[in-house]
Amino acid sequence: MTRRLLAPLALGAASVLALAGCAGASPSAGSTASADGKVTVVASTDVYGSIAEAVGGDFVDVTSIITSPTQDPHEYEASAQDQLTLKNAGLVIENGAGYDSFMEGLIQASGTAAPVLTAVEYNHDYPGAESHDDASPAPSESADDHAHDEGDGHDHIEGFNEHVWYDPHTVEDLTAAIASKLGELAPDHVADFNANAEAFTQQIAGLEDSLDQIKAKDAGQKIFVTEPVPVYLTTAAGLDNATPNEFSESVEEGQDVPPATLLESLQLLDSGQIKVMIVNPQTGGAEVTKVQDEAKAKNIPVIEFTETLPEGQTYISWMQSNIKALSDALAA
Repeated sequence: MTRRLLAPLALGAASVLALAGCAGASPSAGSTASADGKVTVVASTDVYGSIAEAVGGDFVDVTSIITSPTQDPHEYEASAQDQLTLKNAGLVIENGAGYDSFMEGLIQASGTAAPVLTAVEYNHDYPGAESHDDASPAPSESADDHAHDEGDGHDHIEGFNEHVWYDPHTVEDLTAAIASKLGELAPDHVADFNANAEAFTQQIAGLEDSLDQIKAKDAGQKIFVTEPVPVYLTTAAGLDNATPNEFSESVEEGQDVPPATLLESLQLLDSGQIKVMIVNPQTGGAEVTKVQDEAKAKNIPVIEFTETLPEGQTYISWMQSNIKALSDALAA
């Protein structure tokens, strides 16, 4: 089974080394600000890029490495240009927990001295995570401190859902951390960053209100997710993820779903218990197609939640669309 429908963008190692070798000649190499004095922020995906833009406003220049639904962060192979981009970063934002592992290699290879914010570390389920409820964001690491030994938590963690941008509470805490770090990098704009973060947090609270409305009406309804991408959001809405664990885990890992698990999943869909199916269109395979076809045959609404921003969307508008799609599907 091929995990992703489209192959990721890749450049050979030779070209990476060749371009990296001339990177030192760039007049802006090692800078933490763009030519117009803005803080340069590099995010692993446009999801985190959008959050950084909301907090930084007019005083940041944001570059996202992954900006297309056809590029899979799990499998993305970084380019020489990506390495140069990281080298010139003032602040780096990654997901962590093995989701965007290409960032680890880029951080080390680029030699950037930029501080690194790792989103999973603001999730309360993350192993070893500390609470950030007291409005004092955890200190970010510098790139020099960011080297990790194998198995220390930045590879995929068994049992941990790394898709933390679907958890509003994690995004609230990450937002505070971004504002705090930008304030250190550009002290003249601390008030701007804090005001932007407060406004953004209020919008997240609006998302949580919408999820509470779903919870009040549909708590306990069973759903089927082909991959665990949206589970933080559906849990916040009070929904019961009834998907056999081995099904969603196999799809996430790019492995064939065991025949017995596929049969169990089809029987579940046939039972009438499942209210909504959620599919990640950035993953595919025969088993996903089969359960999706079965859901449609049983008149179970099928909706799509992606891993990256649809064109023209911000983080908030994207989540609003996802929540509305979920609410509409439950009401169908």
